[in-house]
Amino acid sequence: MKKVVTFGEIMLRLATPGYQRFIQSTNLNATFGGGEANVAVSLSNYGIPTDFVTRLPKNDIAEWCISDLRKYNVGVNNILRGGDRVGIYFLETGAVARASKVVYDRANSAIADIKPGMVDWKEIFKDAQWFHWTGITPALSQGAADACLEAIKVANEMGVTVSTDLNFRKNLWKYGKTASEVMPALVEGCDVILGNEEDAEKVFGIKPEGFDVAHTGGEVNAAEFESVCTQMMKKFPRAKKVIITLRGSINANHNTWRGCLYSDKLYVSKGYDITHIVDRVGGGDSFMGGLIYGLITYPDNDQNALEFAVAASCLKHTVYGDFNLVTVPEVENLMKGDGSGRVSR
Repeated sequence: MKKVVTFGEIMLRLATPGYQRFIQSTNLNATFGGGEANVAVSLSNYGIPTDFVTRLPKNDIAEWCISDLRKYNVGVNNILRGGDRVGIYFLETGAVARASKVVYDRANSAIADIKPGMVDWKEIFKDAQWFHWTGITPALSQGAADACLEAIKVANEMGVTVSTDLNFRKNLWKYGKTASEVMPALVEGCDVILGNEEDAEKVFGIKPEGFDVAHTGGEVNAAEFESVCTQMMKKFPRAKKVIITLRGSINANHNTWRGCLYSDKLYVSKGYDITHIVDRVGGGDSFMGGLIYGLITYPDNDQNALEFAVAASCLKHTVYGDFNLVTVPEVENLMKGDGSGRVSR
């Protein structure tokens, strides 16, 4: 089977234990995470070969990170070495009415100094079927945006399917360009586009009529987003599928979760009521990993691909850390309706 290649930053994640606040915590739990690495781990767990491309310094923290990726069978042979540091993010997990908080310490990380020409994309894509990137990567620096565009163009030339998660992060766009200026040229080369209910609006000004994410009451009507999907496909005619994740936030521990996919028509998944969230960080990435697996495994069944993605990401909310450490049988059991959580003996 041909591999899936992902490209982006991986960071050291330092999280307060349980639901402690930064100010009260005396220790932090250390793991790793980052959008594109999270997708690669999901796919590796599902048995699809992966190759994660990034840039890391030559130090012990980077070696620790690479060792962690190897543990999950993610390909690391095309990781560039150089630069000064691994980026860090700090996480305080919210509870009930108190939202989670993320503090970034990623300025001047190794990947921020990447430039076009550093990665031999033609060599990497020789045995690849899919290339995935997110809107986080071009937000890091002009060099990262240019390297990402370079990868997309080579993938297009070589017939490799390209997907993106728009992943708008307003606090990351600090090098003088806005997402609206940079993202269109990159998204033009994508076959599959994923976003949440805000991404298309924040980056491209495309939104459903009369929708306010702050007043969903925990319920999001997927049909309202068909216009978003059709507008996106009109703006980016290469795109064959546009997918929206639909999160209804009742509180920090209780969300509703579903998705819709538009290709030849609108497909809507069944919904899940996630009442006791363990960790929602990486939820969108777990959806993307499940979606790529689903589209590869069920190439003629968009409904099945969507259901796999939603079920996989539902399960991610029960797993601590950025990575979605679930298996295909576990996802398929939930797709079939087995959400009992009974002990497997």
